[in-house]
Amino acid sequence: MARATDRFGVHLVNPPKVVHLNKRKWIEETTYPRFTMIGQSLGSVYLSWEALCKFTPMYYFDTSGYAFTYPLARLFGCKVISYTHYPTISSDMISRVRARSALYNNEDLIAKSVWLSRCKIIYYSIFSWLYGLVGSYALTVMVNSSWTQSHIVKLWRIPERTKRVYPPCDTSGLQALPLERPTDVPAIISVAQFRPEKAHPLQLQAFAKAISKLDAGLPKPKLQLVGSCRNEADEDRLQKLKEMAVKLKVENDVEFHKNILYKDLVKLLGAAIAGIHTMTDEHFGISVVEFMAAGAVPIAHNSAGPKMDIVLEEDGHKTGFLAQSEDEYAEAVLEVLSMPETKRLEMAAAARKRAGRFSEQRFYEDFKASIRPILCQTS
Repeated sequence: MARATDRFGVHLVNPPKVVHLNKRKWIEETTYPRFTMIGQSLGSVYLSWEALCKFTPMYYFDTSGYAFTYPLARLFGCKVISYTHYPTISSDMISRVRARSALYNNEDLIAKSVWLSRCKIIYYSIFSWLYGLVGSYALTVMVNSSWTQSHIVKLWRIPERTKRVYPPCDTSGLQALPLERPTDVPAIISVAQFRPEKAHPLQLQAFAKAISKLDAGLPKPKLQLVGSCRNEADEDRLQKLKEMAVKLKVENDVEFHKNILYKDLVKLLGAAIAGIHTMTDEHFGISVVEFMAAGAVPIAHNSAGPKMDIVLEEDGHKTGFLAQSEDEYAEAVLEVLSMPETKRLEMAAAARKRAGRFSEQRFYEDFKASIRPILCQTS
């Protein structure tokens, strides 16, 4: 309960009942250096077996994406409800392998080899079929964005049981922050775990390029990278980012904030003129909504959730920027830094209004509407 309050600002009415599990290593990605997806998926079945043996619920509510556990939960007599944030596999992933594009989940060795790429496509195709089969065991499926919905409907083939429910964002608390910001040292904030898919190096590269092109009359900005580290690999990644900042000669203009409390995050958001987000195919993008609610103009990746649901016009007004390449991000940063204060305030106000669409209240209403049919069946 204390962690929920300190990290997320969520106050629980009653303490949750926690059943401790000992088989967690079977879902750790480090356990499977190769064939990670199928390894973690089968490992989740083993972990679920332990969980269901220790405590068998009436409702089996999965929010972690372990679809391979659904048939087992049904065998135990549970009603399976899923809130899927990100499909384990998607047609976009298969397309990248087919196009031989190197990314965090398609290493250079495979991307450069025709034979290895074809083998991976076969592996992905088989896994995709299995994922669709087990996912169909869910009685009710909630998804967090239009992008996720399109993939889940295509894979699980249960459109009548799939509902889009945007995740709850603390827009009310952040919207109380003033839109006016300090201008002596403009702050640009990034909020994301230090994971490879969040593409922090792109943020540093774009920021360094923007500084190199900054007009002499404009104040020099600072970049604040805020995030948590889950394990030693994340710690190493953070250290490499610090070393990269030195190589790019922006170490004095970049701040790193690790595992900070929610109240401290709110302070940083309240002082930032812009927020930067660089993950490709971010399923939704809560941090982008938080930027907008707090009054920081978002600069987000031109894909998935930010593109399809979040950084859209509000009442005919632009709410932020979408970018993909280093140059596009740098140009967006420069535009925010150079725009008149009145224009920035206008964009920030439109973005804040847009963020109100993803409030906690809307989540409560949509969530209850989605699970009500299952509860009514029981009663």
